[in-house]
Amino acid sequence: MAVHAQPAPAAAKAGAPLPGVLDQREIRAQLAPRRYATLAAEIGAKVQRLPVAEGAAFRQGQLLVQFDCSLQQAQLNKAQAGLDASEKTWRANQRLAELNSVGKVELDTSQAEWQKNRAEVAGSRTLLGKCQITAPYAGRIAEQKIREQQYAQPGQALLDIIDDSALELEFLVPSRWLTWLHQGTEFQVRIDETGKTYPAKVQRLAARVDPVSQSVKVNAAIHGKFTELIAGMSGQVLM
Repeated sequence: MAVHAQPAPAAAKAGAPLPGVLDQREIRAQLAPRRYATLAAEIGAKVQRLPVAEGAAFRQGQLLVQFDCSLQQAQLNKAQAGLDASEKTWRANQRLAELNSVGKVELDTSQAEWQKNRAEVAGSRTLLGKCQITAPYAGRIAEQKIREQQYAQPGQALLDIIDDSALELEFLVPSRWLTWLHQGTEFQVRIDETGKTYPAKVQRLAARVDPVSQSVKVNAAIHGKFTELIAGMSGQVLM
C-alpha cells in the first residue's frame, strides 16, 4: 500500500512562529466585582444586629453590623462625669486665682486633670463609634461570617461585601496581541451561566508580560447593565 506524505502545517514551516499555548485554546474570562472588601471587628463585643441579609443589597452609609456596647457606653458616661467634675474644679480655681486665693501649682494641676478627662471622653467616644459598622459604598453582602448574638474578637472577619454596580472581566491573552489590543478595544463575551453574549470593552492592560506563558492580563468591563450577571460567572472571550 502506498503511503503519501502530508504537507507540513503552515505554522511549522521554516521561519514561521509557533503558536503559543493561549493561541491554541479559547480565551476564558471571569466576572469580578469592581470593589470588594472583608469587614472586620475593631472591638471585642457581641453582635447585636445584622440588618442586611446575606446576598441582599445595601446603600452607602447603611448600617451593616450593630454591636452590643453597653459596657462602652457606661465607660463613656463615667468619663463624662469625671470631665464635668474636673472642669468645675478648674473653673473655680481660676476664679480663686484672680483673688490670689489659690496657688499656681494647684491651678495648673486642676487644668491638667480637666485636659486628661477630656482626652478620656474623646477616647471613649471613638471606641463607642466602633460599635457600628456602616457600608463604605453601595453593594451587596457576599458572605456573612458571623451570626447575631455571637461574640466577635478584635480583628475577626465579619462580612464579605462587593460593589456589583460595575462588573469587570479578567482574562489572559497572548502577549503578541499587544500589537493591536489596547484600551478601548471592543469585543464580545459569551457567559456560560446565561448562555448569552454581551458587549464588552477593554479598560486596562497589565503593566508587564508573563515571560513564561508569554501572556498578559486584561481587565475589561461589560458595556451596559444586565441584572442577570453576578460576580463569579465565567465565559468565553470572542475577539
